[in-house]
Amino acid sequence: KSFGTCTLETDEIERDLRRSLPEHPAFQSDTGISALRRVLVAYAYRNPKIGYCQAMNILTSVLLLYAKEEEAFWLLVAVCERMLPDYFNRRIIGALVDQAVFEDLIREYLPQLTEHMTDMTFFSSVSLSWFLTLFVSVLPIESAVNVVDCFFYDGIKAILQLGLAVLDYNLEKLLACKDDAEAVTVLSRFFESVTNKDSPLPPAVQQASGMNENRSPHPRVDITDLIRESSEKYGDIRFEEVESMRRRNRLYVIQTLEITTKQNVLRVVSQDTNISHRNLEELYELFKKEHFLSCYWKPNSPALKHHDASLPYLDQYRIDCQQFRTLYHLLSPWGHCANRDSLALWTFRLLDENVDGLINFKEFASIWDILYHGSFTHKLTLLFKLHIPPAFTEVESLSPLKGAQLSKEELIHFSQLSVSSPEDKDNADVLKASPEKGKGKVDIQAYLKQWQDEILKKEESIKDLPRMNQSQFIQFSKTLYNLFHGDPEEELLFRAIATVTGLLLRMEEVGRKLQSSTSPTRRGASPTVGPAAAEASQKTEDPAAPSSGEGWSFTFEQILASLLNEPALVRFFEKSVDVRAKLEKARATQLKARAGV
Repeated sequence: KSFGTCTLETDEIERDLRRSLPEHPAFQSDTGISALRRVLVAYAYRNPKIGYCQAMNILTSVLLLYAKEEEAFWLLVAVCERMLPDYFNRRIIGALVDQAVFEDLIREYLPQLTEHMTDMTFFSSVSLSWFLTLFVSVLPIESAVNVVDCFFYDGIKAILQLGLAVLDYNLEKLLACKDDAEAVTVLSRFFESVTNKDSPLPPAVQQASGMNENRSPHPRVDITDLIRESSEKYGDIRFEEVESMRRRNRLYVIQTLEITTKQNVLRVVSQDTNISHRNLEELYELFKKEHFLSCYWKPNSPALKHHDASLPYLDQYRIDCQQFRTLYHLLSPWGHCANRDSLALWTFRLLDENVDGLINFKEFASIWDILYHGSFTHKLTLLFKLHIPPAFTEVESLSPLKGAQLSKEELIHFSQLSVSSPEDKDNADVLKASPEKGKGKVDIQAYLKQWQDEILKKEESIKDLPRMNQSQFIQFSKTLYNLFHGDPEEELLFRAIATVTGLLLRMEEVGRKLQSSTSPTRRGASPTVGPAAAEASQKTEDPAAPSSGEGWSFTFEQILASLLNEPALVRFFEKSVDVRAKLEKARATQLKARAGV
């Protein structure tokens, strides 16, 4: 079934095929390369969550030396899915956990080495390839195959024992090292000196894998003796103990990865917002907590599918419209508005540019940057966009008793409702399909193109905004009235918006009269008739002008200019927000609101 498929995984496999044991004759011909390709592609097809990761090619190459293709395939399945769980994915959590276990064992069995090394991360950086490739990438191939045999017999315990034996064998030289680079050199030369007197491999292969043996100051070390020594000295390590240490260290590793994810997300988002780092960090915690609260309160919640650790940092946590509405009520300065559910819905639709029903933290933070730190023009632009497609859609609760409140089902329905043009829909479909979210591996090239488009995107001009039609403007006016309700200057604001509305309607009426008075002259001045004349007339007509057959409409510039004439409206939108108080209240309310306390 996997034969002939072309995916991101198959492209990565093709790049790594020639790097898999290049010194061995079996992989210097198309026969061996083709067998390796078939096994790796078949596994990527079997397990799309893992797909293909580097180091799988090296392990599979060794398996193919001693097993048929189908046997090698099932051995690879056993390694990736049972013997080394969580090793072969983007975050290699399993390998990091076993490295933490290895560090604990070093502290227990080689305390003098721990005291000498000021930073334990040295062992992590050195030993990563030991665990991912079972020493195949550091030992000569004729010696590495013995290690793989021991691994299939004793599991990860064999790798941990051998790692301790390697460090113990080189203990004196490592203690004499002044820096990490010198220690790495000591270990590299030691691995080059390891031989296998009982190796069945051809002499040419052994000679190729030990080309640098003349430069090594180490005496020859037989792999059989090294494995026997590791078993004798560290054989008391029990598998149950290793599993217990794995469970204990797994939480620490995941927490460390989560901290790294958070730091990278905040670093990227902070470049595009004016929100302070402390407040941005609080927003991130609220965003992430809302995701987990949805998972906790509803075990079968779709929110469980929204966290994909294989995605880039920004998209690892995403929330849907329902979760966004909860946060919008807690955080928005406009959260008191009677139609706040509609505002939350329209805001979500505006942010969800790829129309997948989810938004990431960068999109989430952008809206609070405007509401908390935006100017009068920025906030008015946002409010304008919320009342035109693709954000705006007619919203009416199916239950009259709820008023403007929307049920979860209604919210999901309206958030997925398409009101854009067919051309916009086509563009949205393209965006939605690339990069592929939640389908195993991510198309990195698509993400790079997406980021490049964001960098090259010019700042949007208010002249690019479409006109607001009659029904949209009516809803826009209703929203303004709702926003002003309860404000200390409520009466003054109501009078101001009434003045603005009257002014805009008079401007539109004058514009229509001028347009109707000039239209006959323009038509009479042209003696040309027929389709060509109609086409020419359409080309010369102002595209921003309202059609005589449509209801009245307004441009953003007209609305902006009218509102700027009312000082009360300007003061309302430029009113500062106590962001710290807002975030602290949201944090205290979030858990209570979910629990119904």
